[in-house]
Amino acid sequence: MEIWIATGNKGKLEEYKLTLAKFLEIKVYSQSDLPVFSAKPETGTTFLENARIKAKSVKALKADYWVLGEDSGLEVESLNHLPGVHSARYAGPNARDSENVAKLLKMMQIRSGANRQAVFKCMTVVYTPQNEELIFEGVLKGTISPKLAGVMGFGYDPVFVPEGETKTLAELGPAWKIQKSHRALALSQFLAKLKETTVIS
Repeated sequence: MEIWIATGNKGKLEEYKLTLAKFLEIKVYSQSDLPVFSAKPETGTTFLENARIKAKSVKALKADYWVLGEDSGLEVESLNHLPGVHSARYAGPNARDSENVAKLLKMMQIRSGANRQAVFKCMTVVYTPQNEELIFEGVLKGTISPKLAGVMGFGYDPVFVPEGETKTLAELGPAWKIQKSHRALALSQFLAKLKETTVIS
């Protein structure tokens, strides 16, 4: 089977490829493999809405294939669950990861007090070749570190410490993430669905 991942984020795509590499039945492509593609604005107010926008934009060009779109982000309890759907643009429309992280730490220093609880959420929308919509959700609980640590990963990985761990995601690295991250949890539900229907073994 071919599955098309509706993302332009290289870090996310690499995690998908690492996870799906063990399934010889699955060939992974992304929107960057399309000869012509223009991403639609992520105008949704929820992760689910944005995931659906992404998936539909690729499905329109790959109607007969499996298409996966996801939207994920960080919600910090003391910041009224921000940055949320604005995680990739927290410090501005074209903000770099380092700028988003810097703003997050600054806002927490101003407002958070002792509460550093946070969650990473991932909503995944998959369209089958028959255009059936499947929805999966992954949640990773943790805390925000007061300082950056680690060089692996992307986004807020250098300041997010998963529940039960003492290191940030950027220290734990891809081997940990492809098994236990919010994205991995949502993807594992999708893979379980495929196994139920004997698409993969």
